[in-house]
Amino acid sequence: MNKNFKIVHETPSRLRYKYLLLKEDFIDENILKSYLENIDGVNSVRVNKKAFSVIFNIENNIKEKIEDVLKKLTLDDLLSTDCEDSAVCVNCVSSEKPSLSGVVRASSALVAERFIKNNFAKATITTTAAIPMLLEGTKEFFEEGLTSKVLESAAVGISVYRRDYLAANSTNAMLELGEYIEETTVHKSDDLLKELSKPNVKEAWVEKKDENGKKVEILVNTEDIEVGDIVVVAAGSTIPVDGHIVHGDASVNQVSMTGEAEPIKKQRGDRVISGTVLEEGRLKIWAEHVGANTATQRIKHYIESSLNEKSSIQLKATRLADKLVPVTLGLAGISYLFTKDFERVASILQADYSCALKLATPVAFKSTISKAGHDGIMIKGAKSIEALSNVDTFIFDKTGTLTKGDLEVIEVTSYDEEWTEEELLNLTASTEEHYFHPVAEAVVKAAKQRGFVHMHHDEVEFIVAHGVKTEVDGKLVVIGSRHFLEDDEKIDFSKHKDKINKSLDEGKTLLYIGFNGKLLGTIALADQIRTNSKRSIKRLRELGVNHIVMLTGDVEKKAQAVGNELGVDEVYSELLPTDKASIVKKMIDEGRNVAFVGDGINDAPALISANVGISMSKGADIAKATADVSLLKDDIDAVVQAKELSNKTMDLINTNFKATVGINSAILGGATLGAFSPIVTAVLHNGTTIGLLLNSIRGVKK
Repeated sequence: MNKNFKIVHETPSRLRYKYLLLKEDFIDENILKSYLENIDGVNSVRVNKKAFSVIFNIENNIKEKIEDVLKKLTLDDLLSTDCEDSAVCVNCVSSEKPSLSGVVRASSALVAERFIKNNFAKATITTTAAIPMLLEGTKEFFEEGLTSKVLESAAVGISVYRRDYLAANSTNAMLELGEYIEETTVHKSDDLLKELSKPNVKEAWVEKKDENGKKVEILVNTEDIEVGDIVVVAAGSTIPVDGHIVHGDASVNQVSMTGEAEPIKKQRGDRVISGTVLEEGRLKIWAEHVGANTATQRIKHYIESSLNEKSSIQLKATRLADKLVPVTLGLAGISYLFTKDFERVASILQADYSCALKLATPVAFKSTISKAGHDGIMIKGAKSIEALSNVDTFIFDKTGTLTKGDLEVIEVTSYDEEWTEEELLNLTASTEEHYFHPVAEAVVKAAKQRGFVHMHHDEVEFIVAHGVKTEVDGKLVVIGSRHFLEDDEKIDFSKHKDKINKSLDEGKTLLYIGFNGKLLGTIALADQIRTNSKRSIKRLRELGVNHIVMLTGDVEKKAQAVGNELGVDEVYSELLPTDKASIVKKMIDEGRNVAFVGDGINDAPALISANVGISMSKGADIAKATADVSLLKDDIDAVVQAKELSNKTMDLINTNFKATVGINSAILGGATLGAFSPIVTAVLHNGTTIGLLLNSIRGVKK
């Protein structure tokens, strides 16, 4: 049996498999279900991700065919599924634009009927225009029972039967217009997914060595690019991989991924993401994520999943709408028993709650998801929006969230009078510039800011988790940790212990430089607080957050100083990675609705434990995979923006919900008492639905 799956239960019409691909973080049940349902002979598929099981209902013996698909199917196949391949992408958003044909047909009948005197001609025109709706209503009645569409079709049918052609055509025209506006709204709200669903970059230039060892550039299919390849991208091209720049300077347009309108200057050591466009310059990029693991494909998958997800308030609206259909039908029946008035029955059937209740809420969610996506904020579904709006406590893992997450050189100390600070920094940068370690990148950056003068040295030896070695003028240069220099290289630290200990007590990270067997100096580095962290915390409080917590592994003295500067309510210091999730759980047990903001591999348990997990843009892959909100731009203001969007969306939905129930109850009451004709009821009911749809779009705009 294939190691990816095993059969658990089997009957002639049903197969159940344990499918290990469901353990992947990026798998979505709906997409997998749609993929498997397209196997010939499969009637239906049920996927249970938590149990890692897939259940097939089949017509005949197609076990071998199913197992062949399961054997060959990979995560890449699902994540990179092209929406053009409709056979395996049922859930993808259609690129077909909403059609005005229904509106034109119904409106034309409404206008023409006013100028025609012959009753037979009126009946023919009205019936012809109404046939599509009547057929849809009939079909839906047999397939789904009593729904709003069934009631609407019945209302039109009764008006035609009564020869009230004005009412029939008016109702039909209003319904077609409402449906067109709904389809247009949904079509526009899915535009980000459509953009991401366009064909990816098919080919790219990769630097390779020929048989003579000479570097050459060859054109390859992007699916053949491997992690570690050097990808060469020229001006005007789309970057096909996620990675960091090893050579070159360029201007990169990231608007499609982060929402930043202005092109960003990128240079050696900077990271770039797939789907962004190189406007000027030329880059060589070390490929870190390729194929289905690139940001573009993951975001596409996130949105495909989130657009199908329903929140509790959306489910509540749908359940209420379904419960109210029999109420409307019952009132229509009672009215007919007492009045024998088909006109009143037609009026009552127009006044249904379902349209506004079922349409306005998902449109609001989809509009918010799309808007947030364009601003570089990936919200993974309606449930995440609803949960984030309820958050009253934010917990920040300090490094990479409240701070920049990038070390910066804050002090250079030379212990030898013959070496100036600039010379010490240049020596270190000349040696470290060959590596992409955060400390090395910080040193090189600082040297460039001070006018970097390269110092000639021999080949550099990199010692993992220790540091680097080289020679300058025949003398050994050793750069790295204290353990590396003092214990391994036997360099004496005794003369400078007081200065070193003082720097360490202040929370500084020290890089040690040894030259010719002596401690030449130290370079102090620190992770700086973001300039907008304090403002963002203040803004969160204005949005209803009443408790803000900072977690850090720093010593208590330094942690409290940072906490006081930022104005947080509670600080936890000297933490182990495993402590974060327990603190999140403790606060949830206290009755708080908690959002956790982090970016590291060890943040994943806390991100999962929180009511809402938010991962920063530079976060580890597992942090992004487990988070409810994933940021594509390195800006803490995006956290505030996500909270603000969620609050606005839920306020809008609650307003729409109350308006729908109130207005439609009044319309239904008026129709039941005979105060409204079918035409008036149709205009009031459908006008309300259209107004709420437009309000759902408008409401999330800034």
